[in-house]
Amino acid sequence: MAHVGVIGGGIIGLCSAYYLHKAGHKVTLFEQAHIANGCSFGNAGMIVPSHIVPLAQPGMIAKGLRWMLKSTSPFYVKPRLDAELLLWGWLFYKHSTPEHVERSIPVLRDLSFLSKRLYQALATRDGFSFGWQERGLFMLYKTVAAEHEMAEEAEIANRAGVEAQLLNGKQVQELEPHVRVTVQGAVYYPGDAHLNPNELMLALVDYLRQEGVTILENHPVTGFGTSGARITTVHARGSFEIDEVVIAGGAWSPGIAQQLGLSLPLQGGKGYSFMLPGAVNDIQIPAIMLEARATATPIGGNLRFAGTLEVAGTDMSVNMNRVRGIAESINQYYPDIRVDMPVADSVWRGLRPCSPDGLPYIGRTKRYDNVVLATGHGMMGVSLGPATGKLVSELIDNSPQSMELTAFNPDRFA
Repeated sequence: MAHVGVIGGGIIGLCSAYYLHKAGHKVTLFEQAHIANGCSFGNAGMIVPSHIVPLAQPGMIAKGLRWMLKSTSPFYVKPRLDAELLLWGWLFYKHSTPEHVERSIPVLRDLSFLSKRLYQALATRDGFSFGWQERGLFMLYKTVAAEHEMAEEAEIANRAGVEAQLLNGKQVQELEPHVRVTVQGAVYYPGDAHLNPNELMLALVDYLRQEGVTILENHPVTGFGTSGARITTVHARGSFEIDEVVIAGGAWSPGIAQQLGLSLPLQGGKGYSFMLPGAVNDIQIPAIMLEARATATPIGGNLRFAGTLEVAGTDMSVNMNRVRGIAESINQYYPDIRVDMPVADSVWRGLRPCSPDGLPYIGRTKRYDNVVLATGHGMMGVSLGPATGKLVSELIDNSPQSMELTAFNPDRFA
């Protein structure tokens, strides 16, 4: 049995702690703030095996440059002279190729399928109630041009073994009987699911504490003790002797890695969400509104709307122009749902840890014998959390891996 220090109390850190504990290890989890403040709580709650194309893809840079000219657009890079941002941008550009997409599809698919199976098992456990629903996902679109793009995506998905159905507007309405939907059509992914991320996070925290896992909130990691190629202690308001370290610090992972002399290209992609209460009889199937790049998810009798990707380092301020872009886009798809502009205090914001090639970092680093990285999942953290936690546990156990991890090598840009 090893004593594992898990750094980060988001969904990746909690899932890593869960599977490490199940494997018989002693776990201490370090979270720099209060766990409920983390990115995973305000997530859209979508479990999306349909998302097999990485963010780094052909055409994304041109699209992003157009969006940057509009203050309410769904994508924005905060201009700043920053060497890490410049490196990230160069690597993103370098990986926005058809070849990279083709290589990424099977590994993202396998990671997502593994995660969904683990969620299905978790949902049957006593005491784990987190609103698990398997109703699929709509990718809604308004234009004929988008229909051509979505038809190609559906074909790619079906070829990869992910079921995708191309629907016209009438067929969408038949599947969504309680609210009017005004669209050209949609791709429907029946294998997708959704959950309540707030309940999921609290269920994991409660379970881990009941099982004796040490969770140290407001314990930012300030350094490490080393002996040769091994980490011996974690410094976080005290010194803690450990046998293995898991870096799962989300958007703050590069700073943690830097304390170990590791370079980890990663940028925080800020997203926003807000709740519309009492909308249980409205949207039944979670949706991504394609042109707006916004999402709608029924969660616990309410609707959660989310969106934007604002690459702004670790800046946690709320840009209300981006929030307005989400709020104003909803009625283009659901004209009968009244959505008022939320007040700033009610808007959740969080930083998604975005790698430059759109693939997470999961694996050991060559520099140290006992360090595992588990970060860089972008907007897919909740979706890929259980699979990542399971793989982390297998790495530390030196047991057979549930899947090949070469594509997720954390040293791939070193």
